[in-house]
Order: sequence, then C-alpha cells, then structure tokens
Amino acid sequence: MVDVLPRPPAKGCFAMPSVLDQRPAPVAAGPRPAPPRRRTRVLALPEARWALAALVLFLIALPLNLLCAPAWLWGPLFAATYVTGGWEPGWEGLKALKDKTLDVDLLMVVAALGAAAIGQVLDGALLIVIFATSGALEAVATARTADSVRGLLDLAPTTATRLVPGGEETVAAEELKVGDVILVRPGERVGADGQVLDGASDVDQATITGEPLPVAKKAGDEVFAGTVNGTGALRVRVDRDPADSVIARIVKMVEEASETKAPTQLFIEKIEQRYSIGMVIATLAVFAIPLAFGSALQPALLRAMTFMIVASPCAVVLSTMPPLLSAIANAGRHGVLAKSAVVMERLGQVDAVALDKTGTLTEGTPRVTGIRPLPGSGLDEDGLLALAAAAEHPSEHPIARAVVDAARERCLSLPEALDFSSSPGQGVSVTVAGRTVQVGSPARVSAATGPASAAVAELEETGQTAVLVLRDDSPVGVIGIADRLRQDAAATVTALTGLTGRRPVLLTGDNERAARHLAAQVGITDVRAGLLPQDKAAAVQKWEAEGRKVLVVGDGVNDAPALAAAHTGIAMGKAGSDLALETADAVVVRDELAAIPTVVALSRTARRLVVQNLVIAGVFITALVVWDLVATLPLPLGVAGHEGSTVIVGLNGLRLLREAAWTNPARGGAE
Repeated sequence: MVDVLPRPPAKGCFAMPSVLDQRPAPVAAGPRPAPPRRRTRVLALPEARWALAALVLFLIALPLNLLCAPAWLWGPLFAATYVTGGWEPGWEGLKALKDKTLDVDLLMVVAALGAAAIGQVLDGALLIVIFATSGALEAVATARTADSVRGLLDLAPTTATRLVPGGEETVAAEELKVGDVILVRPGERVGADGQVLDGASDVDQATITGEPLPVAKKAGDEVFAGTVNGTGALRVRVDRDPADSVIARIVKMVEEASETKAPTQLFIEKIEQRYSIGMVIATLAVFAIPLAFGSALQPALLRAMTFMIVASPCAVVLSTMPPLLSAIANAGRHGVLAKSAVVMERLGQVDAVALDKTGTLTEGTPRVTGIRPLPGSGLDEDGLLALAAAAEHPSEHPIARAVVDAARERCLSLPEALDFSSSPGQGVSVTVAGRTVQVGSPARVSAATGPASAAVAELEETGQTAVLVLRDDSPVGVIGIADRLRQDAAATVTALTGLTGRRPVLLTGDNERAARHLAAQVGITDVRAGLLPQDKAAAVQKWEAEGRKVLVVGDGVNDAPALAAAHTGIAMGKAGSDLALETADAVVVRDELAAIPTVVALSRTARRLVVQNLVIAGVFITALVVWDLVATLPLPLGVAGHEGSTVIVGLNGLRLLREAAWTNPARGGAE
C-alpha cells in the first residue's frame, strides 16, 4: 500500500526539517488496489458442518463412556455421531456402489456399524469421526480453489474509457474489440492488452511480470490488462481481445491446472479398492463357509464380525494420518502452513525446484544499494543522498520511497525543496537553495557522459536500477536501487540442491541482467528471465511431462499458474498475493526462506514413518486374521490386538510433534 502519512524519523535520529512533515497527498497514482477477498466460510460447507457436529457429539460421549456412565447417557450421543458423521459418506458410497465401485467410505461405515453391532460402539464412532473430518477437509480445499479463481477475476478491470469520434464513452471491458483506442487515466487499471499510442507514465505490472519497480511506458510500448497506471495518462490501442488478455489467460490456466492435475491420493488410498473388495469378500466367506459346513448361525456371525474388526483398516488409516498430521502441526508451529495431509506427503516427493525472484529470493522492496557521488560535485555519499531525498520526498514512486527511506535510516537532514514537478516515466525536478535539482532515469533525464556514464554502467552491470542526480543540468551523482537478497537465500538454494540432487532453477519476469546477477550470488546457474505467467507455467508443465516432481516457490499473481501446475507449490506469505496464497499447496507465513528445505526434509521423514506404520499395521492385521481363521480368536483379544496396533502406529506418528523433528528432520526427531 502507498504510504500517504508522514513517516516518523528512525529511532535515535534527530527530527528532519518541517518539509518532511509536509508531504503532499499523492495524486491518484501508484496504489495497487487490493481485490476484495471472497472466501467461502468453512461452516458454509455442509460437509464441514456435519463433521463438526459428529466431532462435538463424540467428544461429549467419550468421557461419559470412559467413566462408565449409564448407557442411556452416552448411547444416544454415539448414535447421533454415527448419523451426523456417517450418513453423507454412506450415501456417497451407496451411489458409488450403484456405479459398480466399492468406495472405502462405505466400507468404513459398514465396519463402524459392525463394530457397534458386537458392542464396540466407541471404535465405530471414532472411525466415523475420522472419515467425516477427512471429507470436510477435502471440501474445504475444493472451495478454496474456486475462491482463488474468483479472487483473480477481481484483478481484471470491469470498465474502460473508449475514445470515439467527438469524445469518449465508458464501456464494459469485455466489450472492447481489437483496434479500439482507450484512455487510461492516472491510477486506473489498464483495460486491455495493447500498445501505447500516446503519453508517458510508469506502470506497475508486478501482477503480470513480478518486476519490483514500475516500468516506464511511452508510445510503442506494450501494456497489459489489470496493471496499474502511474501518474501519466496513456492512450492505448487494444491489440488483443479481452478474452485473450494475459490476465484472462492466467485465470484459464489456474482453472485448467486445478481441474486436470492428477488426483492426489495418500499411499493407502491407492490400494483402497482392492483392499475394500477383498475385505468384503473375505468377511462374507468367513460367515458363509462355516454355515455351509453345518456351523450354528451365532458362532459363524461372531467369527465374521471378529474378522471384520481385526481386518478393518483402522490401524492402516492411522498409519498414514498421524505422521502427516504431526508434521503439519510441527511445520505450522514454525511458520509453514501445509493445507492438507496430501500436501505434506507430496512435499517429500519433489526432485526439482523452481524459484521466483522478486519477493521470494529477494525481499520484494526496492532499497538503495549504491551511492556514487561524481568527482567535482562537492558531495559525499550523505550529501548526494540528502539532495536526492529532498527532491524525491513529495513523490510516491517506489524509487522515491526507497531514496527517502535510505536518507531516514542515515538520520540525514534534508534541505528545503521548492517547485516540485514530476514527469511520468522520466523523473522529478525541484529547486534547492535556488538551484534546479533533477532526479530520474539516466536515459530520459539527461544523456549521462564521462564519469556519470561509467557510474551508471557499473550499477546496471550488477543488476541495479541507476538513478541519475543532476544539479543545474550537470550530473552530480548516481544512486543504485535494487531489491535486496534475503539473508538465507544462498543457504536455502544449497539445502534444496542437497535434497533434490539438482540445483534450483530461477523463473522470473524481471530482466536478464538483474536475474543473472542475483542467481550468481545464490549459486543458481539455470536462469529463465523475462517470463510472462504462461511461460512460467509452460516451463513447469514441460518438466512435469518429463517425469520430474517440481516444487515451485513464488509469491505473486504471476506465479499462480506455475504454482497450480506444479507437483507442489509454496507461497511466501508476508507479501504474497491472495491468489498465490490460495493456489499454493503450502504457505511460508513468516517469510523464512530457510523453512522450505526444512519442511521438505520433514515431509520425507513423515513418509518414512508412514511406511514403518504400514508394516506394523500389516503384521498385526495378518497375525490376528490368521488366528481368527485357523483357530478361534476371542473377540476381546481381537479388539485388544486391533486397538493395540492402532495405539502403536499412532504414537509412532506423533514423534514428529517434537521440536527435534523440525531442527533435525533427517533423524525424525530422535534424540
């Protein structure tokens, strides 16, 4: 957001002259309007309401049951738990059965009812609650995907000013046609993709390209729908139909990626059909075969129900969920929010990483990174910075804010500046002590020659944006502006390289020189610069088609298609756009880049524990089933064995809740 209030001096600094407290309100340029958030409330989803009701009823009934209260107290509560949590998955299972598909949800409902039928009401209710909660989480994830697409549509302008013979008219943006000429006033969003015919301005196109600074636009330059115009007015010829604009294509790509992304399933769900069918057939056989050989009904039914209990996949389900949920909880405690157990599992599968530049490897905020006073100017670094800050102070351009902030950090006193004027795309001009001071682009303010040209070239060679300062039309210095690299960026790249076996790739909409300079600082060799959103998504889709499981890390709207297309996407939360946060599978809330390799390692540990638990559960189930078939397994012993395996795998999974599991995920938190 644009800072329109006077900013206090840095702590410990002397107050600046009154000119700092008299910043004029900015013209209608510069603010990046935040689209209103339209999020589906969790309890607006029927699945969430039923799951919550089942959980509340279960938690009320549980202590009554454990304290041996009369059955008439906890019995109706457990019955209500079965109904509220089980009717929906049961109904969906019956519909699937109609289509000749055996749904594991139906099997769980049947197993729960079977447990209740032989007196294990608590076991059945717990199973119902687990599956109702799982269904609710899936419904929430689906709703959030729809919300993210609606949020992206808010970025697209709804109206545009079309120029017609004799005047202008306001029309809906979708009514624009190729060849129309539109007027984009200061502070407005560009109504369509097109070419500037007349005018000059700075356009904030971070939503499309991710560039940290507004881009100067003049006649002949391309502009994109949804980007924000600065202080100048532009006449733009529409070159693309609104349905084919870059912002419209982002919407389409996000929708398609969400729909066509291969269904993600937990490991155990991949074999649920075979297991479900096999268990049903086996249970029927255990019941029918003894009857065929003359067994009495009650013993045969008891054996079959015991078989269903010991063979039910409760321990198998808990083999998967506790490690993943514990990993989610631990990661969340350290500022990484994984949106589901599926996400936590998939994080451990990645074998390639693609990183965005601005706001991901960098902080996303322009800062002064170089000050070069020129020989003969009579200025040192502080003097040059104070002069530039006095000129830039009334401006709300991001570069101006960076210069003023740098002066504030150094506690500099600014000279009084008069007669402020701003030329869109060029720079600003003021009068200081009777002398004209200009600050702006070297290419547009003045032709920098000699020492000034060398200073400009030096800064630009290292990926910085050069700002030339002139006094009475003579260059007196050059200031470098750049987006600062995060302190943990290099260490993060090294850690991700060690985890995946290949160096991350840099995908950015920024210019090639700035991208390569930053990549060299963090150890990235594969740089793809100047990319539009569809280019980023295409690169990710190409790698996915080659069999790689790509992790994409980004923060902007322009990263959303790549985040959606990737095997797994992580968004930086502090400055991340709403769309990126909704589209990504996980969010780094505290903006700590080093948390990304840690959570990947934690996910791999969780996957190893899942395999361990499945082995434990499989051994218990096999032993109990064989005992029940070969001999006579007493029901209490069968329940004890079944519950014992459930407790063991549950406790094994909960190891990942320990602090050591985050600080040393490779060892699973083992001391």
